Amino acid sequence: MKKILLYFIGFLTILFIIPVICTIVPQNNNIEEVVANEENEKLNKENNKKQYEYNKYGTIKLLHSKTNQIEEIQLDEYLYGVVSSEMPANYEAEALKAQAVVARTYTIYQIINNNGKHENAEICDDSNCCQAWISKQDRLEKWEAEEAEENWNKIVDAVDSTKGEIITYNGVPINAFFHANSGGITESSLNIWGEVDYPYLKSVETSGEEGYTQYKSEVILTKEELLNKLKTKYEDCSIDFSNQDCIQILEYTTSGRVKTIKFGNTEIAGTEARTLLELKSTNFTFKIDGENIIFSVIGYGHGVGMSQTGADALAKEGLKYDEIIKHFYTDVEIIDVNSL
Repeated sequence: MKKILLYFIGFLTILFIIPVICTIVPQNNNIEEVVANEENEKLNKENNKKQYEYNKYGTIKLLHSKTNQIEEIQLDEYLYGVVSSEMPANYEAEALKAQAVVARTYTIYQIINNNGKHENAEICDDSNCCQAWISKQDRLEKWEAEEAEENWNKIVDAVDSTKGEIITYNGVPINAFFHANSGGITESSLNIWGEVDYPYLKSVETSGEEGYTQYKSEVILTKEELLNKLKTKYEDCSIDFSNQDCIQILEYTTSGRVKTIKFGNTEIAGTEARTLLELKSTNFTFKIDGENIIFSVIGYGHGVGMSQTGADALAKEGLKYDEIIKHFYTDVEIIDVNSL
């Protein structure tokens, strides 16, 4: 009886276990096949990028603002200097790739729409005018020696792995503005530059930016210092600090930034206040504390386009560079510049 029972259990085991094994093996094979295909696609893309040649825009004319000299330089070699100057090398690889595509797009846009701005040059290395740029030698010297080469290789990979890729809206390269930290929400171009309303530069929210040093800052000015700064442009400005409403924020943008503010008898735009008072953004509040005016500022930069810390935060969440770009720029496509 026991033997019969053992035979029966053995039969049931064979009956149920073998089919399970047979179904598992092909599944494992399928997984291996998918992984292999993904690796092959990655290698093919890398090989294609290595062999990539620009039909146009492959070489640009760069104006060095300090020496007023013009240098002809390969586009992607120029971008090594831009990305390494504009974004920290310790940011996520996908954020650096996003920065590379944004910088390439901004460059192409400037070339197309230059209108003789730099006479014989197409773009300059002044961040207040175009994009920041630094030579490889200077960049390596500024990094710690033990991390310099690794950092540079990371930058080069971000640029090379996105060769030829630019951002377009309706088939045309966009004016790809970017900034350091949006404070959690970017700004529409219309609210910064008045009549300039780019359809792809709309306000979008981004989480995770509060963990960066660029997120929050403070500026403390004495009443006299405040008035002197305002008088550099508005000589007739006067403020009666005994009046409770001597400083008033009159209007905010849709993203919560200061659009219009009044200092005494002088009403100015929030963007002007940011410049005159040397604030890091127009997203600020203030309080009068005795003889001081304290400005508490959120974010860093004009707030339009891609936030660099926002890009890094999204990359940490697992987003790829193209997803990061499409988060910050509305209804855009990423295309090969040779297809223009």
